[in-house]
Formats: sequence, C-alpha cells, structure tokens
Amino acid sequence: MPETTLKLTERLPEFRNLPGVEGKSHSSKEYSGENILVVVFSCNHCPYVRAYENRMIALQREYGPKGAQVIAINSNDTKNYPEDSFDKMVLRAKEKGFNFPYLRDEDQSVAEAFGATHTPQFFVFDRERKLRYSGRMDDNWEHPAAVKENYLRDALDALLAGKDVPVPETYSIGCTIKWG
Repeated sequence: MPETTLKLTERLPEFRNLPGVEGKSHSSKEYSGENILVVVFSCNHCPYVRAYENRMIALQREYGPKGAQVIAINSNDTKNYPEDSFDKMVLRAKEKGFNFPYLRDEDQSVAEAFGATHTPQFFVFDRERKLRYSGRMDDNWEHPAAVKENYLRDALDALLAGKDVPVPETYSIGCTIKWG
C-alpha cells in the first residue's frame, strides 16, 4: 500500500515490462511521443470502473488524434479478486472494445509508485511528463447525461491549449485498490 500519492508537477514514475492484453509488453518510454499521457488505475470487477469504461473509450477516441494517450493499469490482487486476473482482463478488453492499452501490474509496484488508491483513478501528465491532474473523470459516475463537471476533459483541453488546468486535483471515488 502506498505511503503517499504523487504530487502535482512530480514526474511520471517509469514502468517497464507490463503485459498488455494484446500480448505485448509495455513501458512508459514507448509513449514518449504523445503530448499528454493519461494513466488510469482500473480493474474488471469494480462497478465504478464499469460505469466509466464507455467514457474512457470515448475519451481515447476523441483525444487520441489530438496527441493524448490513455493507458489503463490493473494492479489489483488476483488471489482474492480472481475476476481481475490477466485472462479476465483480456476477455473484458475484447468484450468492451478497448481502444487503449490495458496493462497488468502483477507486483503492484506501479500502483505503489503512483500512490494510487482507487479504481478508477486518473493521472494526467503533460509533454514533459509532469503530473498536471489527478483524480476522477467527472462528477457523476452513475449517470453520464447528468455530468456537470468534466474534470478530466477540462484538464486535457487546458493542457492542449497551453493553459493551466482549472481544477488540478479531485478526490477519486470508486473501489479501493486491492492490495496483495
């Protein structure tokens, strides 16, 4: 379990050799060409994550061409939460049609390095890979049509326009990361 969460302007914690559901191994360096990197700690079983999956797909579809890359990382313990196993991740990604990498952090070291506590929890890094936003996607996980505050989209729009993020931190709601 992490002792502290990554602070604003801190650099992206590097990661290496995280298996992706498409069969490749991923590292943070391979995304160095992207203007913005959005790392979301995710999983298969959490109802909050499930409620946001379509919005995450839409976000990547809209912001990918603008130079933003979403990466989902599942760090949950699979002994007590077998539905978060790598094999189940592969199935979930296919079922939902994920258009972003979905990676497995088996030893939970990446979640610990970020200080991640919840699923979903979003971390947005600028071109220099400094943390510019952390928290939740928006203000209504249950009803997309009722969203009034789009924290993540507002952060991406501000960064793409070369401006400061209007609300740089929000409290992540969702399931806690299941530590092994």
